Amino acid sequence: MDTSRSTPQPTHELLASLPAPWPVNPLLGPAGELPSLEQKVVVLDDDPTGTQTVHGIPILAGWTVAELADALREPGTTFYILTNSRSLPESDAVALAQEIGHNLAAASRIAGRDFVVVSRSDSTLRGHYPAEVDALADVLESLLGVRFDGTLIVPFFLEGGRYTIGDVHWVSQGEQLVQAAETEFARDPAFGYRQSNLRLWVEEKSGGRIPASRVRSISLDLLRCAGPAEVTAALTEARDRVPIVVNAAAYRDLEVLVSGLLAAERAGKHFVYRTAASFVRVRGLIAERGLLSPEELFLPQASRGPGLVVVGSHVRRSSMQLVALMELPRLHLLELTVPTVLDAAKRTEVLRELAGAAAESLRAGRDVVIATSREVIAGTSPDDSLAIARAVSAALCEVTSRVLDRARPAYVVAKGGITSSDIATRALGVRRAFVLGQIQPGVPVWRLGDESRLPGAPYVVFPGNVGSTETLRLIVELCRTSPS
Repeated sequence: MDTSRSTPQPTHELLASLPAPWPVNPLLGPAGELPSLEQKVVVLDDDPTGTQTVHGIPILAGWTVAELADALREPGTTFYILTNSRSLPESDAVALAQEIGHNLAAASRIAGRDFVVVSRSDSTLRGHYPAEVDALADVLESLLGVRFDGTLIVPFFLEGGRYTIGDVHWVSQGEQLVQAAETEFARDPAFGYRQSNLRLWVEEKSGGRIPASRVRSISLDLLRCAGPAEVTAALTEARDRVPIVVNAAAYRDLEVLVSGLLAAERAGKHFVYRTAASFVRVRGLIAERGLLSPEELFLPQASRGPGLVVVGSHVRRSSMQLVALMELPRLHLLELTVPTVLDAAKRTEVLRELAGAAAESLRAGRDVVIATSREVIAGTSPDDSLAIARAVSAALCEVTSRVLDRARPAYVVAKGGITSSDIATRALGVRRAFVLGQIQPGVPVWRLGDESRLPGAPYVVFPGNVGSTETLRLIVELCRTSPS
């Protein structure tokens, strides 16, 4: 099938036209065991939705040298640092990457543990690429005395229906695959783009500094027909931080990639990774697990009760999920209108009234949904649009914080990347959390830390661009389920 065509392609037909995957998982030993890792996998997550494929690992909302050194010393292969850099202007995202890179290098010396870095970002290609990746790599090269041979670009995300085939990135919509540049995500006011071919996308996002002709790729033919040894050979040829697009349409493709990658790194090659969430599970050698049951969401001694759902994401999928959610009984919907948030004269009183109504409903035993109005208000520049998004998120945080002053929800669901990050750190006071797993494919649940305002409570981090129309409603139903 011609993957260069921009028209939507039937998902089944496109995937069926590909070579068969490599027959075995090359990462597994004779007894089916995963190998041990010498280096810690450190994931800089530009919003908290990047934990959507992993389980049993910590998330840090702070990055002091002491915090990072402690995390490097702990058992386990992987930990996350919640940067929320996608909400920042590019200059601030660059400064943050430099700060974290500096602190990581210092922490590594203290802990005596080497690490590799994943810059985890959006599977629909939004975020500060290449600026924050370059800034991070520059600092690490300077302080660690290494030279990165390549930057792996791996936006494949099976759980969300994102595939890279023939260097073109595809997004699942219903029963069809649509090229990424033809989706609403490519029209993002802060991170829009025109190219679906990732070689051309790198050229576009770098402002022409990195021409498409310089970008290399790991093809599906290499992954599925040649295998890990040839992947190692291809990666061994990388020099001078060359961007390397990785094609993938199944987890087996990532397993073959990582097998070849580990061999190349053992031979002395160095890479930085810009990826979506699926890569993290494979690179971190984290075993697959099923979805969480309702019983696993709550601590044994936790009391059940109504929950708080905060919806900041305004993409079409989120709006459809919100409509479906409101078909449930015992829900109180409160709308935070964006123009009001941006009106300094009205903002304070509106937030106070909204928080009071939400707390009253929670105390009365009703689940509460606080959602922003669905219209999109864009700024005159990408930085202006991000500033508006931050103002709206700040209002959601203030409302949530006021609600927590008066009521204690049994669980919290946050819908949207910036929303879920800010609610966690600014409203809930999270400094450290633990990823329990996924409540639905691509939707992680955190156990909140003792320092938070809801110690031990489940926090559902729901990406804006994930799930079917019914997924948000199903999650609330699962959170409502009484223990057996």
